[in-house]
Amino acid sequence: MTQKGSMKPVKKKKTEEPELEPLCCCEYIDRNGEKNHVATCLCDCQDLDEGCDRWITCKSLQPETCERIMDTISDRLRIPWLRGAKKVNISIIPPLVLLPVFLHVASWHFLLGVVVLTSLPVLALWYYYLTHRRKEQTLFFLSLGLFSLGYMYYVFLQEVVPKGRVGPVQLAVLTCGLFLILLALHRAKKNPGYLSNPASGDRSLSSSQLECLSRKGQEKTKGFPGADMSGSLNNRTTKDDPKGSSRMPAGSPTKAKEDWCAKCQLVRPARAWHCRICGICVRRMDHHCVWINSCVGESNHQAFILALLIFLLTSVYGITLTLDTICRDRSVFTALFYCPGVYANYSSALSFTCVWYSVIITAGMAYIFLIQLINISYNVTEREVQQALRQKTGRRLLCGLIVDTGLLG
Repeated sequence: MTQKGSMKPVKKKKTEEPELEPLCCCEYIDRNGEKNHVATCLCDCQDLDEGCDRWITCKSLQPETCERIMDTISDRLRIPWLRGAKKVNISIIPPLVLLPVFLHVASWHFLLGVVVLTSLPVLALWYYYLTHRRKEQTLFFLSLGLFSLGYMYYVFLQEVVPKGRVGPVQLAVLTCGLFLILLALHRAKKNPGYLSNPASGDRSLSSSQLECLSRKGQEKTKGFPGADMSGSLNNRTTKDDPKGSSRMPAGSPTKAKEDWCAKCQLVRPARAWHCRICGICVRRMDHHCVWINSCVGESNHQAFILALLIFLLTSVYGITLTLDTICRDRSVFTALFYCPGVYANYSSALSFTCVWYSVIITAGMAYIFLIQLINISYNVTEREVQQALRQKTGRRLLCGLIVDTGLLG
């Protein structure tokens, strides 16, 4: 008999997996796992054909069919790229197409401008509540915000600067403000302070989330003064608990229910919350911002406030330069409401329309900035304010701008 020490382990031969052929720039793997080509995006569209037939014959279309049509369109909407065509999010496209069309139509006549500029916020709010009710992520507002910045700057360079009223220094200041907005937005879009259960390694997180989670518990993130920004679990889990944060904490059942996240399977630190849109818990979550398509939490709150402040200053400065150019010898406020002859020239009419569009966007961002400053001064988050209103434990002050949540004495 052979001794145990003399036995040699049998090496198993690795089964060689067949190598997949590299994709060309126009090929991709569709949602069914099959190789497809960009040129065949209009082929084999049975759901779309059925939907068109029902629409032509005035028959009702099933919601399931609409969802399949949208899934097919979003899967086939791709652009050629190295090592395979890249998928394009369909929600990015409408702002790129509709915004220039609407602004050019609004510059034809004063009444058209009133109708278009009034309908744009209504459509944006309708789309927001539609996606917010379904708890869906969308790149529509991020695309709208970035494209609005770029298009307003393009109109300023093409229609306002050639008139000779804007100097090089003023143009440089406006350009620097635009770049600072983009830098602040890039920082605000980074990890807001995601939480994850260390025991579950199969969670699908982005690279920015994984980078933050690897540093969890090793460093403290700077926050606003006076706010409880503790990122550790403190005394919420017992030392003899072998599963750590994966176990329901002891103590009050009501408190345990509030601190325990059944979806993420972890104990939330103080003031953390689970975002139903992002699908993960966030430290000191303030709200989910559609303009950056991310949550505003402990790690990116300051960058979010900074982005709002820089945007407001840059936008007001650009509006002032434009009105001073197309409506000379008038104050900014007067020119905004009374600028005779502005629709006589298409260039000045387009500039004036873009000014009013910028005013509407700036007013909305100013309201968000004001609410954020009020919440910071009261050391509350927007989620805590909304929760207090839903539970009827808070009361509105100053026409609803201030909400007393009852958390402070």
